Amino acid sequence: LAMLSEKVIRRQKIRYRIRKKITGTAERPRLAVYRSNKEIYAQLIDDVAGHTLCSASTADKQGKTIAGTKCDKAKEVGKMLAQRAAEKGIVSVSFDRGGYLYHGRILKLAEGAREGGLQF
Repeated sequence: LAMLSEKVIRRQKIRYRIRKKITGTAERPRLAVYRSNKEIYAQLIDDVAGHTLCSASTADKQGKTIAGTKCDKAKEVGKMLAQRAAEKGIVSVSFDRGGYLYHGRILKLAEGAREGGLQF
């Protein structure tokens, strides 16, 4: 932990605080978000069973075809995840922003997921 930047340590602390309150079940999975400089990843997780139910990212095959800014790509990833969740019959999720501010790409991903039909 000593080699991590202060920014990363701060995000991890926030992330752990959020995770104390939010857990995902099979009926209402946790929508976990990870943001790197280049890509954005989102997955629906059943914490009880310890399984990822479905995922979407700008790094997967379908995600690589998305054009536009990083915010545009994040919104499309949200829609893509919502579509894959609908195929599995998932409607309601709990949003885990992963310690990131609910702003920018995280906000756009959430908007895209809501447009796609996920409720949170």
